[in-house]
Amino acid sequence: MAQKKQILLNAFNMNSVGHINHGLWTHPRDQSHRYKTLDYWTSLAQTLERGLFDGVFLADIIGVYDVYQGSADLTVRESIQLPINDPLLLVSAMAAVTKNLGFGVTVNVNSEAPYLFARRMSTLDHLTDGRIGWNISPATSTVRPEL
Repeated sequence: MAQKKQILLNAFNMNSVGHINHGLWTHPRDQSHRYKTLDYWTSLAQTLERGLFDGVFLADIIGVYDVYQGSADLTVRESIQLPINDPLLLVSAMAAVTKNLGFGVTVNVNSEAPYLFARRMSTLDHLTDGRIGWNISPATSTVRPEL
């Protein structure tokens, strides 16, 4: 008899008003404008767990997309992954309202002090009972912070 295949479900989001569905924030039922509230993220986590999702991946970028026509104008006008908040700070709140949901986060290795980052991840590993993962991401040549 053939072995049963299992599907793993993972949600994909970003701590911003607009992620990969640019302009969706204009839809009357969209709630992404609430991305600055813990209730938005804890409600999302609870919904995902009720839906038997295995995890949620929280993407991140450091900087602003400025490639299209050599300007960030479109990025700013359409809220394309901007403004963006730190995804790591959401994890402990989301973990507190779930039991099984896993969490993956992007953290840019070029902008983090190694010891401090390891300390934060170790703390989240303990607080989530091992439900945290790291997406290692270097900065890209076209998306960079303006200092």
